[in-house]
Amino acid sequence: MGKNFVGFGFGPIQSALVVYEAQCSGNFSSLTVAEVDQGLVDAVRANDRTVHINIAHADRVESADLTGLQLLNPTVEADRPALAQAVRDADELATAVPSVDFYGKGIAQALAANIDDRKPRILYACENNNYAARHLNAAIAKFGNIPGNFQILNTVIGKMSGLIADDATIEELGLVRLTPGSDKAVLVEAFNAIQIDRITLDGFTRGIPVFGEKADLLPFEEAKLFGHNAIHALLGYLAAERGYSAMSDIAADRELLEIGRTAFIDECGAALIAKYAGTGDELFTPAGFRDYAEDLLIRMHNPFLQDAVARICRDPQRKLSWGDRLVGTMHLALAHGIEPRNMARGVLAALRFRQPDAEITAPGVAATLRETWGTSADEQHADRIIELVQAWVG
Repeated sequence: MGKNFVGFGFGPIQSALVVYEAQCSGNFSSLTVAEVDQGLVDAVRANDRTVHINIAHADRVESADLTGLQLLNPTVEADRPALAQAVRDADELATAVPSVDFYGKGIAQALAANIDDRKPRILYACENNNYAARHLNAAIAKFGNIPGNFQILNTVIGKMSGLIADDATIEELGLVRLTPGSDKAVLVEAFNAIQIDRITLDGFTRGIPVFGEKADLLPFEEAKLFGHNAIHALLGYLAAERGYSAMSDIAADRELLEIGRTAFIDECGAALIAKYAGTGDELFTPAGFRDYAEDLLIRMHNPFLQDAVARICRDPQRKLSWGDRLVGTMHLALAHGIEPRNMARGVLAALRFRQPDAEITAPGVAATLRETWGTSADEQHADRIIELVQAWVG
């Protein structure tokens, strides 16, 4: 018999990354997902337990089917016994919900009630949070002891993905809808080099082999936040200023791409290498990071991914916070003696995006950023960050 998989949440990362790779492995005999959208649950059941996804390569989009799925709604009384049994039988699990706040909305309770010490098992925490495993462990512990042979793994997921709900885009790219009659299509990039915590359970062999284990995941989490995410945001906000609607529009904008390349390699990359060269990992070498940056810059404007500028630019308040991708990258750079002048352009563009009808002045930059940061800011670098951003106010 094969392994058993259980997921929580059925968005693009769960469906087109974790479940897809589980199916491709051939190592699982059952694929169960808890999903609270009853319309989606009903549609998958009506479609012979099959979901259709779309994978964007550099030169084409291909479709793939996820088959034999058991979708169960934990808010429906009739589905709860089957979900509880699936969790008890699971060898590998994954959470892929909007945030770690959702752990306390039934997920932790289901795990605490049904995970025991009969066999070793792992759970991939796929939320965009560097401490997701810690949060989930704490949430489960409120309901009882956590078995020693159950390990929750943090993940670093650099896979760009989304739900496409625009009919014109679906038709233009020839996407297959999630299920027949659905108004949405799942579209993800082909990239699947996902990093996870190293498994410490004796004798446990993962059923999803493509993920790469790291003894210390933090350097790679920071490379994603202060590298991938930072440059994605920088390019997104500058693209919005230039009136672009899709990231593929920047492919012909040499000036914008050069801003992104310089910020990525000479600012983000130089800072991350300075901090983590001691790990010995190739990523944190000049050549390794340059390859990482050049690959991502190409992936970011993949015309077959149709990544919307508006999606990248949403929630500028969070992205301007002290520890997040824009400002966080700037103070990381300053801490290592690097002037993040190009990243400062992204901060100003984010301020303009957040206040499209306001005139952004140099004094206004200072006041707005200090209000956004609150007491989190490190005064050692706050003044210099503000000065660098103000330098771009024309």
